[in-house]
Amino acid sequence: MYPLTKISGAITAIGLSTVLFITQSVAASTDNVEESSPVTNSVSQKLTGDSQTATSLNKLLPTLEYSTQNLSKTAQKVNAAKWQAGKEINRDTGAKIQALLNWSQHGVGPVDGYWGKNTKKAMQAFQKANNLQVTDNLNDETWQALTASERLMGEPVLVNYTLSNDDVNIKTTTIPAGAEAKAELEGMYYETVTEALAEKFHMSEKYLKSLNPNSKFSAGDTITVYNPGNPNTKPVSRVVADKSTETLYAYDDKGNLVASYPTTVGSTATPSPSGTHTVEVKVHEPNYTYTHDSGDKSIIPPGPNNPVGLVWIGLSKPSYGIHGSPDPARISRQASAGCVRLTNWDALALLGTIEDDATVEIK
Repeated sequence: MYPLTKISGAITAIGLSTVLFITQSVAASTDNVEESSPVTNSVSQKLTGDSQTATSLNKLLPTLEYSTQNLSKTAQKVNAAKWQAGKEINRDTGAKIQALLNWSQHGVGPVDGYWGKNTKKAMQAFQKANNLQVTDNLNDETWQALTASERLMGEPVLVNYTLSNDDVNIKTTTIPAGAEAKAELEGMYYETVTEALAEKFHMSEKYLKSLNPNSKFSAGDTITVYNPGNPNTKPVSRVVADKSTETLYAYDDKGNLVASYPTTVGSTATPSPSGTHTVEVKVHEPNYTYTHDSGDKSIIPPGPNNPVGLVWIGLSKPSYGIHGSPDPARISRQASAGCVRLTNWDALALLGTIEDDATVEIK
C-alpha cells in the first residue's frame, strides 16, 4: 500500500473522474429524516423516505433483492442460531452475532462467522451505546439487548440471491504491484467476480465460497449470501477516530452514538494527525496521485481496488482523510500511512450521512 500522505494537496488531483458531494449538507437539520429499520423484507439497502440521506445512500449502495425460500441447511442453522452462556461460539452463532451487531449499526468488517477482534470491538461499541457494562466476552445482558426486537430477530442472516448478468459480467483486472503499472490500467477494478460479490454482500470471500462450494458463480445461479440489512440513516455531525480501539465512532448533532465502524488509524511510523479537524471535501470513486521520490506523479484510476478505495472524505488537515480500502479483511489489522481507513461499504455508508462541515476528531 502506498503512503497516503502522497495524495497531493488535499486531493487536488482527484476530481476529474469523480462525483463530488460538496454542494450542501447531505443531511440538513430541516430534513424530515426517517429512521431506517434494519428489517429489510426481502429487499436490502433500499431506503424509504425523501430525505437527503436516504437519497444519497440509495445512489451509493446497491439494492439487493433476496429470497428465503429453499434455504440451505447451513443457512437455516445460522438463521436459527442462539447464543448460550458457557458454550463456545461456533461459526453459525458467530455469523448471527455479527449480523445483529451490524444491523444495530456497529460494523464488524467482513462477515465470516468467527468471533474476532473486529466483532469484539463492535460488541463493545454496542455496549457503550446502550449503557451496558463493557466486557471482553458476550454476556447475557448484551445478548438480551441485541435480541430485544422480535422483528430484528426474525430478520434472516443468510439468504438466497440469484445472480444476474450485471453481477457476473463485470470488468475485472489483475492489479500490478507498482504505481506506474497501476496508472496504466483503465480502472482499479475487482480482480474476480467472487471478490466483487463478497464486497457487495459485506462478507469475506472465503465465507462466500464456503457457503457455495458447488457454484460456478454464473448468471442464473442462486447462491447463499449474507443479508447486510440497511445502513445508518441518521445525519452524522461528528466522528471520532480512536487509535486505541481502532474504531470510528459516528455521532448525531445531539451527541448520540449512531454508528461505529472498524478502522485503521495511522501507524507508529506515520501516525494520523491528532486533534480536531473538519470535513472539507467528499468524493465518490476518487483517483489517487502517487508522487515518486523523483517528483514524478502517477495518477492511479478510480475503482474498488484504488489505494483509497471507493471514497475520499478529505479533512481540513491537508492530504489527510477518511477513505475506503482495497483490502477489507485487513481493516484494523494493518498500518495506515496517516489516514483513517474503512471498508468500502462502511465508507460509502458514512459518505451518505456525514455532513459537509462535520467535525473529525482523531485521538
